[in-house]
Order: sequence, then structure tokens, then C-alpha cells
Amino acid sequence: MGAQIRVYKRRIKSVTATKKITKAMEMIAASRIIKAQRQVTASSPYADELTRAVTAVATGSNTRHPLTTEAENPTRAAVLLITSDRGLAGGYSSNAIKAADRLAEQLRGEGKEVDSYLVGRKAVAYYNFRERTVAESWTGFSDSPQYGDAKTVSAPLIEALQKETADGGVDELHIVFTEFVSMMTQVAIGRRLLPLTLDEDGGAAGAAAGAERKKGEALPLFEFEPSAEGVLDALLPRYVESRVYNALLQAAASEHAARRRAMKSATDNAEDLIKSLTRLANAARQADITQEISEIVGGASALADANAGSD
Repeated sequence: MGAQIRVYKRRIKSVTATKKITKAMEMIAASRIIKAQRQVTASSPYADELTRAVTAVATGSNTRHPLTTEAENPTRAAVLLITSDRGLAGGYSSNAIKAADRLAEQLRGEGKEVDSYLVGRKAVAYYNFRERTVAESWTGFSDSPQYGDAKTVSAPLIEALQKETADGGVDELHIVFTEFVSMMTQVAIGRRLLPLTLDEDGGAAGAAAGAERKKGEALPLFEFEPSAEGVLDALLPRYVESRVYNALLQAAASEHAARRRAMKSATDNAEDLIKSLTRLANAARQADITQEISEIVGGASALADANAGSD
């Protein structure tokens, strides 16, 4: 019975050490969420106003720019998938990967080829394990992205959009990332960035919730110098970069929130396991004590009986 108690004590010690690690990771993730939320809040107005400006150029001129004009027969689309570099974040990365798979299946159902662009080691490992073709991939900055990272990611996407499909270019650009809704809710979504689509009221459809124009609201008037096409050439790369940067920040905040939630759950489970093991150890100790008392009482009775018989 003493051996069983030692086993319980070793397990309690091991689980306690694990609990300290998960608690520390929970606190680190919680502290990083605040910073990530501030970055999302700071970047969203710029991205939203830039979307409005691009929308104004697209609606206020008759210029048929390749990045705002629908292809007659689109045959290829680029999908940018944003996941994490590290694990221990629950279903954060797997949900984004599933959303990207659903989008890719939908695009293939429309007769389009899909070029995959990946951010995060989790997505890269997933695609490599399944031997899927990847156009470009980036790792190492998922939990703390900078604007320079967004520019690096956006450059090959813009280049692919400006090429003819016969030369390896694409007709559409989609992005899949996890939108930060609240500390408890993060949703993996897919959006089309380009070509820019307009809804019935002339607003940017699906670009960003914050950039959507209210019904009946008039867009500001712009004068385009030297030309609307020149303005689009200058604005659209910035538009893609700002949207990618905002998506990276949203994904980073979602990753930290998912990791905090996962680590809190692991800490709570460790506490429950420690309580359960402690009860088992106490029961084993009580059984051991009871057995020893029974042996002492039995020995004393046997000795008393032996003494009585000798008399």
C-alpha cells in the first residue's frame, strides 16, 4: 500500500509542475491580448478609410483598372491563409485551416484553380504533411506581426494579381483569418479582397465591416491627379497591405485569446486532477493505517490468547 501512495505523490508532483506552466502561459497570453487589441483598434480606422478611398475611386471614375475589374472568365484565385506559429491554442489554427479548405473547395467548384499562400508554421506543416502545393509561405511573426511583415506577405500577392493567368497570375485574391470578436469569441472567416466588389449602394462589399457605408450615406468627392488609374495604381497596393496587416493583427489577438482560454482550461483540469489524486492518496493512506491497526490488534489478541493458554 505504501508503494501506491508513492505513485500518487509522484503524479501529484508532476501535475502540480504542469499546472504552474499552464498558469504562467495563461497569464502571458492574457497580457499580450491587451496589446494586440490596441493594435487592432489603431490599425482599423486607417484600413477602413483606405477602403473607402479605393471605393470612391472605383465608383467615381470610368477607369477599368485590372485590380478593380472582374475578369470575364476567372480561372485562378489566390487564397492567403493565416494561422499560428505555435500550438497550445485550442482549435485556433485548425478552424482557420478548415475555413480555407471550404473556401478552396467552393472556388474549385466554380472552375477556378487555387494558389495557396500560407502564414504560420501550423498551416505550413498541415500542407506539407498532405503534400499540397504552396505558392509562398511565411513564418515567425504570427503572434506579433509588424507592418513590414504585411508588406512582405502582400508583395507576391499583388505581383500575382498584376500578371496574366497564362503567366502564373491570378484573377482573385481571398484571405482567410480569425476575426477577433471578443475575449471569448473568435471566428475563422474568409473574405475576397480583390477585385474590389461593390454592393448595390456602391459600398465595398465584404472588404471590412467597419468600412461598409451606411445606406444612403454619400461618398466624399475626389479629384484624381494625375488620373484615376494612377491613383488606383498607388492606392491598391496600400489597400492590400493595410487589409493584410489588419488581418494579421486580428489573427494575433485571436491566437492569444484562444491560448489564454486553452491554458485556463488546462489549469482548471490540473486542479481537478490534483484534488482527485489527493483524495485517492488519502484513501490509500487511511487503508494503510487501518490495515496496520488491524495487524496490531490481531497480533495483540493472538499474544493474549497464547498467554491465556499457557496459564
